[in-house]
Amino acid sequence: MRSLNDIRSTFLNYYGKQGHEIVPSSPLVPRNDPTLMFANSGMVQFKNLFTGVETREYKRAASAQKCVRAGGKHNDLDNVGYTARHHTFFEMLGNFSFGDYFKDEAIAFAWELITKELEIPAEKLLVTVYHTDDEAAAIWKKVAGISDDKIIRIPTSDNFWSMGATGPCGPCSEIFYDHGDHIWGGPPGTPEEDGDRFVEIWNLVFMQYEQHEDGSRTDLPNQSIDTGMGIERVAALLQGTNDNYATDLMRSLIEASAHATSTDPDGPGKTHHRVIADHLRSTSFLLADGVMPSNDGRGYVLRRIMRRAMRHAHLLGAKDPLMYKLVPELVKQMGAAYPELGQAQALIEETLHQEETRFKQTLDRGLKLLDDELAALPEGADLPGEAAFKLYDTYGFPLDLTQDALREKGRAVDTDGFDAAMQAQKEKARAAWAGTGESADAAIWFDLAQEHGATEFLGYDTEVAEGQILALVQDGKPVQSAKAGEQVQIVLNQTPFYAESGGQVGDSGVLKVDGGAAQITDTKKTADVFIHIAEVSEGELRVGQGAELEVDHARRGAIRANHSATHLLHEALRQALGDHVAQRGSLNAADRLRFDFSHGKALTEEQLQSVEAEVNEYIRQNTAVETRIMTPDDARGLGAQALFGEKYGDEVRVVSMGTQTGSGKGADKDTYSLELCGGTHVKQTGDIGLFALLGDSASSAGVRRIEALTGAAALDYLAGKERALAEVAGLLKAQASEVGTRVKALLDERKALQNEVAQLRRELAMAGGAGQGGAQDVKEINGIKFIAQVLSGVSGKDLRALIDEHKARIGSGAVLLIADTGGKAAVAAGVSDDLTDRISAVDIVKVAVAALGGIGGGGRPDMAQGGGKDVENAEAAIKAAEEILEG
Repeated sequence: MRSLNDIRSTFLNYYGKQGHEIVPSSPLVPRNDPTLMFANSGMVQFKNLFTGVETREYKRAASAQKCVRAGGKHNDLDNVGYTARHHTFFEMLGNFSFGDYFKDEAIAFAWELITKELEIPAEKLLVTVYHTDDEAAAIWKKVAGISDDKIIRIPTSDNFWSMGATGPCGPCSEIFYDHGDHIWGGPPGTPEEDGDRFVEIWNLVFMQYEQHEDGSRTDLPNQSIDTGMGIERVAALLQGTNDNYATDLMRSLIEASAHATSTDPDGPGKTHHRVIADHLRSTSFLLADGVMPSNDGRGYVLRRIMRRAMRHAHLLGAKDPLMYKLVPELVKQMGAAYPELGQAQALIEETLHQEETRFKQTLDRGLKLLDDELAALPEGADLPGEAAFKLYDTYGFPLDLTQDALREKGRAVDTDGFDAAMQAQKEKARAAWAGTGESADAAIWFDLAQEHGATEFLGYDTEVAEGQILALVQDGKPVQSAKAGEQVQIVLNQTPFYAESGGQVGDSGVLKVDGGAAQITDTKKTADVFIHIAEVSEGELRVGQGAELEVDHARRGAIRANHSATHLLHEALRQALGDHVAQRGSLNAADRLRFDFSHGKALTEEQLQSVEAEVNEYIRQNTAVETRIMTPDDARGLGAQALFGEKYGDEVRVVSMGTQTGSGKGADKDTYSLELCGGTHVKQTGDIGLFALLGDSASSAGVRRIEALTGAAALDYLAGKERALAEVAGLLKAQASEVGTRVKALLDERKALQNEVAQLRRELAMAGGAGQGGAQDVKEINGIKFIAQVLSGVSGKDLRALIDEHKARIGSGAVLLIADTGGKAAVAAGVSDDLTDRISAVDIVKVAVAALGGIGGGGRPDMAQGGGKDVENAEAAIKAAEEILEG
């Protein structure tokens, strides 16, 4: 018996010998087709080669492509488990020619592979061609010797493929296998074609035309081939069955499910085992490709698949989480062909276990509610839409899961009522959102969120992707197009651009469309809609266009490094200062990081050095930065730090980095930093490069602020400090290590000289030298000795000492000193103690200050000081003081 793995190897080896490049499967999340939720065929990763947008070194290729059909127009979810051939996950084997060979070779290759390599009996095969494709019919006769009665001409679009309303297109030729007359069904094109007897196993697409807007077609300059063979269907026929679930791979998963639940794989729970086996593949591969369960977009589809499988496990009697236990068997069966499964095995198992644990807590209550609602209804009546919506809104039951549960009871759901309840909730949410104080014109983003749903963010995994322009907004109003030079806000269905949140600034970069381009300068988010703020740089943008999106890689890299360093800084501060440290704000920009945290006093130099050293220690550790999805409660239970000002939903991203060393206070015994965070981060802590702490300052009462640099910016900063130090050392003619000692000695010497100069100035002033005036300037006014001097080269702080010396010299009297401080005046007055009952130094200072153009002045009756604006009025100030003494 040929195993499924044998068939895959045979196919790829055969085409490898025919000169085809064996191309690995692309991820399930398409990067080059924004219209697809998941890769659903082998040609998805080659789309740009067929359209001529991209060229590669090879012109012929073959692949085994993993595919998922569980959302959008390609949605097989409802039928999985109930039919022989429906899957959410399947593999598509294909060979492709990009302007190299065409129909002759494609048909010859297919026939040789099927009949010679796979040894499928030729008499069991028949083919279809498009009704006007005489060329293909003739080749089948020539190459395969197929008779006319086994070449069926199909006039419908089933046998004519097109990429869209315009673009490459061409006829198809499908190969069918006849499972025998013991199975009901007829060949394609007959009324019985929906039966299971004749099964399509391979489709050959001949891309030979260009479809134009006017409906006309012209020949393509480079005619190409795109084929797709369903490996599950081929495995079934080679293993003597027409049931995909009876093949070796699916059977191994079904038996693993049966063993884990101690049930019969072919008994009453047969359908449940089929659903579990199929959904195990799709959930595991989606998780391995970076899709995580969430409440919107691809994550929501993943969660629906998970919960559907988990409900079927519940129906088998599983009391504990089951799905994660089956992952090792899947890795055993498919890990060799798809190494990413083994690499992500721990993540897959953990995520499945967490999701199933969480879902089982609500499943019983949800199913009880469903039973209660049904019990109150007439026999056979549909479940009211409001009840189905309550299951969705309260217990997280997607509508299709409720429908699946009801199908087993022969019941249905009032879907119109469900839609009405959903719309009513959206209106209520909109009213609540509008009351949060947002500006009125921002309501457009909520309208767009209702119309198109949330923007799907791809930027955790890629910085280059394709998206579709859903809306263009100018001056708060939607427009259909924007031209070069115009400012515009762009909404896309999916984007790699990070929208400003959680302290991380928004991304910038480039958006390109056919016939236009725009520079994205910032990205923000409102009502889960990503708003790309842009200027059209060339041509024109139009709603509905596909767009190539590329984030500014260097800028994103710098932002990532700063954000990851912030996490390490947060933990280093907790280690150094205590558990009271908590984030109170942050900024993660391209050029710097800023972190505000709760702490009552400035950090010492030793603490700052310790924090900086510890952050750099964990950077050098170069451990992987890991992300997990869990509930906020589970995350906090692990000790994860929540970020200030961040709003958390049902799920959070938990970012961990660093392996704990010593006996620190980390989140757990192994992990150094563990935080709830929706931002983007480096892959390894070593990618941060270097951390340089700029300083610590007060942000507000009880909150300190640290600013720092990372990577090249940190290196430039430290190099600048090194150059400055070298320059100072050169001036001092000393080694860099001696600079501190030498500078301290110079400062001590400077201080001594300053004191000496001040003393000399005071002595000079007292002696009357250099025109300062001396003892001969003593006057007697109204029986009171009075000294008045205008001094230069003396600072205001020296005046008090000079006043005291003058008072000591004259014994009894009053003194007024005015110092010229560069055009302005410092004023001081003193009165001996025996005269303070007659005159006050405060009165003398006030009149002197007023004469000098100043205001106020004050002190004590024996000593007062003030200042004026114009020292040129010194004589007027002295005259005013003399008038005070005259009474």
